[in-house]
Amino acid sequence: MFKETKLQYEKSNIFPFVPTGEYYYHKGIKAYDRYDIKKAKKYLIRAWELEPDEPMIACQLALIYTDDAEYAESNELLHTVLKDLDERMTECHYFLANNYAHLGLFTEAYKHAHLYLDLDQTGEFAEDTEELLALMGINEDENIDELEEQELMANQQEAARQLLEAGNFMQAIEMLEEAVETHPEFWPAYNNLALAYFYEGETGKAFGILEKVLDQNPGNLHALCNLVIFLYYERKDEELDTLLSALEKVQPISMEHRYKLGATFALAGKYDKAYYLLRHIQKHGYEGDAGFYYWLARAAHFTGNHTTAERAWKQLAVMNPNKAGTEPWKEAQQIYVKLEDEDTFIMKLLNSDRLEERLYGIFLIGVSKHKKELITHDEFKPLDDFSLTEKIYLAVINQSNTKEKIDPDGLVEKGHEIALKLYRQFDSDRTKASGIILAWFSTFRHALKIGAVFTNTTAIAAAMEYTWLRDKENKKTQKEIADEYDLSQSTVRKYIHILENNWK
Repeated sequence: MFKETKLQYEKSNIFPFVPTGEYYYHKGIKAYDRYDIKKAKKYLIRAWELEPDEPMIACQLALIYTDDAEYAESNELLHTVLKDLDERMTECHYFLANNYAHLGLFTEAYKHAHLYLDLDQTGEFAEDTEELLALMGINEDENIDELEEQELMANQQEAARQLLEAGNFMQAIEMLEEAVETHPEFWPAYNNLALAYFYEGETGKAFGILEKVLDQNPGNLHALCNLVIFLYYERKDEELDTLLSALEKVQPISMEHRYKLGATFALAGKYDKAYYLLRHIQKHGYEGDAGFYYWLARAAHFTGNHTTAERAWKQLAVMNPNKAGTEPWKEAQQIYVKLEDEDTFIMKLLNSDRLEERLYGIFLIGVSKHKKELITHDEFKPLDDFSLTEKIYLAVINQSNTKEKIDPDGLVEKGHEIALKLYRQFDSDRTKASGIILAWFSTFRHALKIGAVFTNTTAIAAAMEYTWLRDKENKKTQKEIADEYDLSQSTVRKYIHILENNWK
């Protein structure tokens, strides 16, 4: 959208470096010339660590952050240059204006653009600055109130996105409805509004909003990808295949659009296309969020690129430790054993390093016909060695009166209730039962950390079954899940969203 800038500093302009700093700086520049953003960033960060007082390095690293869409990081470095290192580097104001424009903070962009022109009217980037102002539709007579309004729109969009991720769909709908009424051509708000209605179960409204966007803004990629999501979950396979065939011909330019399209293809099972797009932007230095590595790992695995899949999942596990051990290529763990091995197996679980396995061990004690013998087993570890959550869980399975005192909200008891629902649902297939209950306790552990409330245990169990089966490539439709649990599809969809975006 806005002009990207690439700055090369001539060797003659570089202040004397210590050899190692200069060495990494030039390696970074060479990588940058080859458009290898990942290596360029690595080398420039190293040079900056060795020469933290050198403004040339800081400025070049800031430009690399900009090229990688890390605008906040870039701005931090540019402000450091102007404030602490060399205020004469006026070009930093142009770079800041460029970054703020990308972030939608047009008031700040306007301020720094004019600062640059005031300080260096004949500077190297004077023409680029004028062009930037023109692209933003800003001139000398522009009313600053309009800029602040545009900035407010961007902030509202971010607030709505956070509400969506938190599962507060009605609040998001109220905010976005107000946004589109005030700004009838603000397409990102329409796209998020469609998602909010869809997750709230208002599928007709969701489809209608996307239809309006595509009618008035044809080719809007985010709207097309959201339409794929809706068709996929609604199992409208014929329409889905037609749309996917059309999207296969799209060649996005920006990394953001390539990521969006790649993740959409991965969701729909078009792994070849997904892998091509996601791997391509990774090779060009893209370092995404946890979602990026999740979809890259799945696409890589299902296309036979196992090394890439393992590396991507490893990175995902660093960003989201709860994903460790849940790789799509791992078979469901064979957890149930013959009765004569039950005590040994459960004692092993209780001594595991992973909380979810210890909770699973307590669950097995709770459903065992030999509960008393297991609790009094010689290898049952001392009560003081259990965590507070485990102690509460032991009180729950023993129906102790102390559980109300130490778990007044009944969160652990509700967690056990959800596990029981899944246990009964998969009673005929103990291998699947073991896998999904372990997965639930992993989710439960994270949900407790963030203060989640389990208001609808049946819906949570249903959402857990849907997501777990889908990740194992043995999916059921949301309608099938809703029917089995005697729930509405909108309720199932709502809890799937909460589970996937908040508790994992």
